[in-house]
Amino acid sequence: MGVAGPPGPVMDRDEVDRALARLGAEHEAIETSLLALQDHAGRRLLEGAELTGTTKERWTAAEASITLLWAYFDAYTDALHSARGIRSRRRWSSREDLAELTELLRGECVTVAGSATAAANAPEPAAPGRLSEQFTLAALVDRMNGLYASSLDMVVAADAVWSALPARIDLLSAELQRTRRLAHSVGVRPGEHPAGDDLERITRTLTSLRERVISDPLAFWQAAPGSSAPGGGRPDTTTYDREARALEDVRREIDAVLTVRQDAEARLVRLRDVLSRADRTLAEARSARGEVLAKIAASEVPAVSGPPTALQEQLATAAEYRRHAQWHRLSPLLESLEEKAEDELLRARESLSAVTQPLAVRAELRGRLDAYKAKVARHGLAEDPFLVERYDAARRMLWSAPCDLRVAEQAVLRYQRAAAELLSPRVPEQDGQSGLTDRRGPGA
Repeated sequence: MGVAGPPGPVMDRDEVDRALARLGAEHEAIETSLLALQDHAGRRLLEGAELTGTTKERWTAAEASITLLWAYFDAYTDALHSARGIRSRRRWSSREDLAELTELLRGECVTVAGSATAAANAPEPAAPGRLSEQFTLAALVDRMNGLYASSLDMVVAADAVWSALPARIDLLSAELQRTRRLAHSVGVRPGEHPAGDDLERITRTLTSLRERVISDPLAFWQAAPGSSAPGGGRPDTTTYDREARALEDVRREIDAVLTVRQDAEARLVRLRDVLSRADRTLAEARSARGEVLAKIAASEVPAVSGPPTALQEQLATAAEYRRHAQWHRLSPLLESLEEKAEDELLRARESLSAVTQPLAVRAELRGRLDAYKAKVARHGLAEDPFLVERYDAARRMLWSAPCDLRVAEQAVLRYQRAAAELLSPRVPEQDGQSGLTDRRGPGA
């Protein structure tokens, strides 16, 4: 929509003709815009809808604005026809005609009468107590521009929400129904599984959301900051997006339940195997503990716990769930059991390692003693009386029961030191004669 030229002195014939041509083009543009607004799908939907809240308030104002717009347009049309009639009286307009045209085209000569209801509900109501207003053509166009922009903004925003959200809600609701049927088939029901409760909540939320979107679409409209264009913004899909994510979480949960149904037997077999290995390892640890207590003296041997009866009971419960196709209960139980069974096997292995540690220390000492004996033999010192004595002392301690590891370790260290002294390089005597230096000391 255009804007008429500013007021001024009496217009000449050329100015009048240019103004009339501009007003004619402006009139056509205004009429096209009003007809487009009248035929807008959003406006037709608003007229037939049961509106509430913000949308009801704004549509009441928009309807009043549209009524005023047509009244303003009719007055604008009449003024334009009058001006054209004056101009067409004669080819060369007289001074009086030009003065009348100037007053009509630039003065406040347009009178608009409107109903009190429309004027009161319009965003820019007329002055109180007045049922008619006087405008210049330029002011009238400005008023129409403002009313048209606010009305179109409201219509476009409502139509955008209606075009976007209900269809998406319907698609999500259809997916929700498919998910509900699948959930029911695997035993995921309200009150029995959290995912079943989530499906009920999502259903209620989507039903309520659709009703509110239909009756109050503007409650779900986010205007673009700083935008003055009609319909500048986007639908607010926050609630819809949240429920869509919640439904996706439920679908993943149901997929997990379906997966459990497909491989439940294999997982139960693996669980039995892991728990069986844990039991055998604990049995081995208990047996080893008895051996350690019999063969090793002065050693702290940790106690060994019994088999995990609670896990065996839970495993039996899981098997019962499988027999009765209670997949929604079996799924979390299997996940928990798998983690606990691995922890139990690790604990059994750690218990066995802790119990057999003294035997490992004794074996390491035996190996070290024999390694040094072999080294001494390679150097031809196996029959050395001193080394034989030290070796026999260490061996008696390591191969006797119960074995005191601390005393045995000291005996092995004494044998190692004696062997190291004998295996050290030969050194010359102070008088220059070669020979072995007796490093064992007196009484060795």
